[in-house]
Amino acid sequence: MSNRNRRSPAVAGVFYPSKKDELYDLIGLSFKDGRFGPGEIPPDKSQKTKKIFGIVSPHAGYIYSGAVAANAYYKISTNRFNSVIMIGPNHYGIGPGLATVKSGEWETPLGLVGIDSDLANSISEDAEILDFDELAHSRDHCLEVQLPFLQYTKTTQFKIAPIIMIMQDIETALKLGDSIARVTRTRTNEVMLIASSDFTHYESNEDAHRKDSELIDAILSLDVSKFYDTLERLNVTACGFGAIAAVMISVKALGATRGQLLRYATSGDVRGDTTSVVGYASIIFT
Repeated sequence: MSNRNRRSPAVAGVFYPSKKDELYDLIGLSFKDGRFGPGEIPPDKSQKTKKIFGIVSPHAGYIYSGAVAANAYYKISTNRFNSVIMIGPNHYGIGPGLATVKSGEWETPLGLVGIDSDLANSISEDAEILDFDELAHSRDHCLEVQLPFLQYTKTTQFKIAPIIMIMQDIETALKLGDSIARVTRTRTNEVMLIASSDFTHYESNEDAHRKDSELIDAILSLDVSKFYDTLERLNVTACGFGAIAAVMISVKALGATRGQLLRYATSGDVRGDTTSVVGYASIIFT
């Protein structure tokens, strides 16, 4: 495959190490972190494998949110899936309202991951609001930072359908979420959904915990109307709210009945500066 169809890492060396061995070691430390992470290297040792339809995972630098993110990846380490639909916010406002990628590969220091062209095409055709635009994905970190965790956790090959959102209103989330559910329900290959989002941005640690706790309650209930109401009422600055909503809609349609919060922490909890923090949550839908 030509390099023209390959997305090179945009934030390697910034959000996570650019060297393979250093990245692998840091992800391992995130899993072994007993305070904010699961405390163990995957696979999940609980021996209580249950169907997980999707997750919510943060996308900050690994030294801030890596251990929190590791919790959800630990739980899905024993789930079978061949494809991953990754949805996140478009931080740069580049490209159309919703953008995916038609073909190619995404590169990280841990290797290459192929695009699930059939899945991306099917969602785009069904939703009619999802366009193809590689440039929209070129600089953004929200989906890229999920890939090394998947590569570390998965022992079998998988492909991705990356979706990035400028438009995150409830109507757009409903259209996208419903389309994803329709498309994935008819596929023989199993699919994992990932909503990439941080929560409250740059407020006090106390306010972040208070606001995010209420918003997370709405997420766990799979009540999208309550989720948007809480988001607006408390002015929660969760950057990937539309991605979370779309995944909530999809997993509920596919059979999920609840969300489970595995870990919540702020950058202040992790690094010690509690004056202006960002919130991170690791959630699974079962």
